[in-house]
Amino acid sequence: MPASATWARPEDLVEGLSSLDNTARLKALRDVKNQIIGNKTKKLSYIKLGAVPRVVEILASDTDIPLLVQSAAAVGSFACGTDAGVRAVLDSGVLPHLLKMLQNGDTKVAETCARALKMIFHSPLAPKSDMFQGHRMELLLQLLNHDNESVSEVAARVLARCCETKEHQQALADAGGLQSLVNLLAGTIKIREAALDALAALTKCNEQLSEKLIKMNNGDSLASIIRLIKYKSPLTRLLACMCLANVGKACSAGYAQEAEVRASMLGILMKLLEVPGQVGQDAPGVLADLVANNEELQKTAADQNAVEKLAEFLLREEVPSKQLEGVLWGLSELCSELEESRRQLLELQVQGSLVAALVHPCEGVKVAACSCITSLSRSVKNLRTSLATEQFVRPLLQLLNDPCPAVQVEALTAVGNVVLDFTPQKLVFMQTNGVTQLINLALSMEHTLRRNAVLALKNLLFMADITMKRRVMDELTVSTLCDLIRDPEEEVQEQAVSLLRNLVHGDPGFVDQIFPDGSILFQAIEKQLINPRPQISIQALYVMNNLACGSEVHKESVLASILRSQSANDTSWLSHFLQDTSNPQLRVVAVVCINNLLDPAGDGISSRMVRLREAGVETQLRKMVDDTCLDVKYHVKAVLECFTPSIVTFPEH
Repeated sequence: MPASATWARPEDLVEGLSSLDNTARLKALRDVKNQIIGNKTKKLSYIKLGAVPRVVEILASDTDIPLLVQSAAAVGSFACGTDAGVRAVLDSGVLPHLLKMLQNGDTKVAETCARALKMIFHSPLAPKSDMFQGHRMELLLQLLNHDNESVSEVAARVLARCCETKEHQQALADAGGLQSLVNLLAGTIKIREAALDALAALTKCNEQLSEKLIKMNNGDSLASIIRLIKYKSPLTRLLACMCLANVGKACSAGYAQEAEVRASMLGILMKLLEVPGQVGQDAPGVLADLVANNEELQKTAADQNAVEKLAEFLLREEVPSKQLEGVLWGLSELCSELEESRRQLLELQVQGSLVAALVHPCEGVKVAACSCITSLSRSVKNLRTSLATEQFVRPLLQLLNDPCPAVQVEALTAVGNVVLDFTPQKLVFMQTNGVTQLINLALSMEHTLRRNAVLALKNLLFMADITMKRRVMDELTVSTLCDLIRDPEEEVQEQAVSLLRNLVHGDPGFVDQIFPDGSILFQAIEKQLINPRPQISIQALYVMNNLACGSEVHKESVLASILRSQSANDTSWLSHFLQDTSNPQLRVVAVVCINNLLDPAGDGISSRMVRLREAGVETQLRKMVDDTCLDVKYHVKAVLECFTPSIVTFPEH
């Protein structure tokens, strides 16, 4: 019976892969490869039948050139387009064999293995960290200079996919990767584009390597990349812009003619938005990186109708996920500072598209959509008009339970902005389990989630009524709030103290409930008054100032704290703030705190005045009558009039 008839069934073809006859194995390889090309069902069927380990075994053990070529081609076909295929070839241990075969003397073997490796590293399942084990990184760097262009290109592409962390970037740079990739810029167009791709990955969010690239070869390397932004190939222009945008975003020092180069890149990227394929899909994200943290460039982009052009993609029925993510990031950056851009975007009626993006299956799209809403919600006007509905709040609340931490972090940031103003959004939190969700995230092991959750709670409590405050504290509890104020992460501490500042603003009766005598909460705040980080200590001072506005009990608690700290340290925390020359805001709040302690509406004003005088507060205030800050001078004058209204005089200026 002919071989083709024997191996017609898939089971027989898989058996044929282990045949002792080279011709039979080669025929089985070709048949399997041809059947799975473009056919996901067949591919999954052969994976279940165990074909992949047998194909990899041929690649690992055979020496016959046609068998090596066909087995590498079959590996590439299995890895193309399906996660199951990539997982199957990786589980079969194909990686070291493909790397070894890249050095095969036969051109066709090397090229086919290079294509298979490229397919694997197109997938997010690619073992990127594995490439830094053993001598694999050194091997890839050697292959950059391979005589075979396909091998060199794949080596650069794999390096580009592997640089996901700063540790990876540094390891590659330490091995000489930066210079090796720069050398490839003089190669053919395919080699040049692969090198630009890898250079973009190396410099992304890396200030040190960006500065190194700027200075490399006396600036000639950077000049080579700048010239490529005007090259005829759209992909070359895009990748060169990507490199330069990364360098500009990561490196504050900049480079010569950077403003002119950025202006040119802006025009180029605007044109690349409409190019079909990869270029058009990646261009919005590069545009976002280009204008990030650069208000002048954002204005220029707005003048060139960038908001309208990007919004057009939002309004389309179908947009590739990568492109949609880039569009949302671009709009987020363009609207981050400019009120006019926010107005223009909302007038284009994109609210429905933004809500749809919040429930998109792609994590990157959801993160970018949250960021875009955060930018739009920085406008009080928008919070009270275009964003003053439930349509954003409910999907944002759903994202707080998203399995992806990056989505949760960005959703928390958006929620924090949305609930800040006097909007109906706060009512939604009362009607749903929004408060519970925020408190659960405030207890997360991930400090970024804790910080953003506490920040959102802080904003929820800003100018909130007593009902909202009681709802939050009933679930949060004083004990948990104390833990957050003492959190190991300073950023969490700052937001927790600021939350308490909002909480104790207003109703003295409510304040009594959370600050009883000897309160652990009061003790936690006292410790933060001497925190060396001014962002935290000033928030603690604001808490004391708010307490000093309250009842006689609260005023006495604050004064007792001042006197205790003086007794323990010779200088009270109040005197420390009064003498702080680094930040006039600290001095203003400290003087206002004294003024609140001496509020004439209180019964104990005379006693507090005497104790403050004995503590040297009046003497310190008299030294501040000529303070460089006008606000400080104004409040000092008011307080000194409380001490000795009949004799206080101030020099005229």
